[in-house]
Amino acid sequence: MGDETVAAALADPDGAALPEKVKATLRLLTKVTRARESLSAADVAPVLAAGVSRQGVIDALMVAFAFNVITRLADAFEFEVPSQASFDASAKTLLTRGYK
Repeated sequence: MGDETVAAALADPDGAALPEKVKATLRLLTKVTRARESLSAADVAPVLAAGVSRQGVIDALMVAFAFNVITRLADAFEFEVPSQASFDASAKTLLTRGYK
């Protein structure tokens, strides 16, 4: 995807050059993360309408849940955030080996 696309997606998912499926999923995940108390089944409808499968929605929610828990625990225990080079090396490993 590239650093510029990722930065654009993080800054403004709707304005970024992303497929509508991705934009719709990011909108849902943003609400799950930042406004979960107002989340309802109606928030999933636009994601499904954009062409994301039911399983795709479930997968995205599961990944978001895992990262949200990890982030909250890391903040609570004041974990040190690695350098960008460390993140890049981890990303290469994940792209090569996948989540196993």
